[in-house]
Amino acid sequence: MAKEPQTPMDDELARREQEAEMTEQAAEERLIDGELDGLINDEAPLENEEGDPEADVLAAKVEELELSLAEAKDQALRAAAEAQNVRRRAEQEAEKARKFALEKFVKELLPVVDSLEKAQESMQEGASDAHREGVSMTLKMQLDVLNKFGVESIEPQGEPFDPQVHEAMTMVPNPELEPNTVMDVMQKGYLLNGRLVRPAMVVVSQKAK
Repeated sequence: MAKEPQTPMDDELARREQEAEMTEQAAEERLIDGELDGLINDEAPLENEEGDPEADVLAAKVEELELSLAEAKDQALRAAAEAQNVRRRAEQEAEKARKFALEKFVKELLPVVDSLEKAQESMQEGASDAHREGVSMTLKMQLDVLNKFGVESIEPQGEPFDPQVHEAMTMVPNPELEPNTVMDVMQKGYLLNGRLVRPAMVVVSQKAK
C-alpha cells in the first residue's frame, strides 16, 4: 500500500509531538534528580540528630568495663605490694629473732667469763702450770664459742668515752689525757651481732684543776 504524502500540517504535528516528548523526558529527569537530592538531604540530618541507640549502649558498656578493669588492676597491684611488704617484714623479724635469740643466754654466761678472767689474773706464782693452763684453755674455749655466735668484747681503754656503749663508773682528773678519755676498763662490755648486751664499765679522765 503506497504511503500518503505528508502535508505541512502533518509535519507541524510531528514536530510538536517530538518537542512534547523531549519536554516530558527533561521534566522526568529533573524530578528524579530532585527526589534524589531530597532523599539525601533528608537522611543526613536524621542520622546526625537521632544516632544509633545500640551503639550508644555498647559504648557505655565498654567504658564501664574499662573502668572496672582499671580498678581491678589497681587492686591487684596494691595486694601484691602489701603481700611483698608482709613477706619482707616477716623475713626481717625472723632474721632478728635468729640473731638475738641467744641474748639472754649470753648475759647469763658473761659472769662466768668474768670469773675465769679474774681467776687467770689473780693466779700467784705458786699455782701450778697445769692449773694456769687449765684456766686459760677454759677461758679461751668460752670466748671462742661466744665469737662463733656473734659475740664480741668491748675493750675501749685509751679511746674516747662513748655513752652508747660505755658506762662511766667514775671520773678522774688526768693532765696527761684528753678529757673524756677512757683511762681504765673495770669490766669489759659485749655486743651480740652489733647490739649492746652489756656496756663496758670504765674510768673516764677529766680536765685537771
